[in-house]
Amino acid sequence: MELRQLEYFVAVAEEANFTRAAARVHISQSGVSAQIRALERELGAELIDRSGGTATLTTAGQAALTQARATLAAAGSVRQSVDDVAGLLRGSLRVGMVTACTVPQLFDALARFHSAHPGVELALHEDNSDRLVADVRAGELDIALVGVAAQAPDGLASMVVIDERIVAAVPPQHPLAAQDTATLAQVCEHPIIALPPGTGIRAVFDRDCAGVGLSPSITLQASAPDAVADLAARGLGVGILSRSMAEFYDDRLVAIELTDSHTAALLALVWRSAMSPALAELVAIATTSFSESS
Repeated sequence: MELRQLEYFVAVAEEANFTRAAARVHISQSGVSAQIRALERELGAELIDRSGGTATLTTAGQAALTQARATLAAAGSVRQSVDDVAGLLRGSLRVGMVTACTVPQLFDALARFHSAHPGVELALHEDNSDRLVADVRAGELDIALVGVAAQAPDGLASMVVIDERIVAAVPPQHPLAAQDTATLAQVCEHPIIALPPGTGIRAVFDRDCAGVGLSPSITLQASAPDAVADLAARGLGVGILSRSMAEFYDDRLVAIELTDSHTAALLALVWRSAMSPALAELVAIATTSFSESS
């Protein structure tokens, strides 16, 4: 007994016609008839009544139909399982990351994934968060680590890995350094050094300033937090960073809490809900990697 014989039998049973069944399975009518005859001989019973104008099931055929469908479904499940595993062992994953954002947990996840599945090619692409989100939506990237304001992007699956407020970062000799807190208006009286539009921290700063009626003048703009911090440490302006970023430079900078900035700066992994087996595995590994560090 062969799977193709069961497939042809089910087709004839559902179409009630050998000609339509043959067109459905893309072989000749004589080929369908010959294979069903061979199946009937093997089973020792007639499955199709050919005496009338339509092909109808005999009692034996009716009994066989349910099992034939179940057998074909089981074979399809086996094939899908093998395809899923094969898909996990080959192919590629395109990973996005916000420019100059060093996140060891993501790198750990990529290393673990590569070690477990060396046949999957990993490609890493840096850009600003807005473009990374757009690329994930468009299917140009499989997953991306992005900075966003207040909430993860709509319509994408996500995992928030950092949730914090922005701060003003100044060198110890700066006039604001003697304060533990400041308002956005006080900060905007000084030159501002910020990340570019399209980044999560800049989106938070712009949103909160707009919320209190401020239109800050960005004197210097740099795409990397390191550069923002270095410029601020040299006294060229007030750096706008997340709290954890500013604390990384606490040997050179003082972090000042902004009392009227209430929007959360989020760092999140985002991906489309429909996942390949390889992407699902990477998400699982990343979830473990970030949870281990929390």
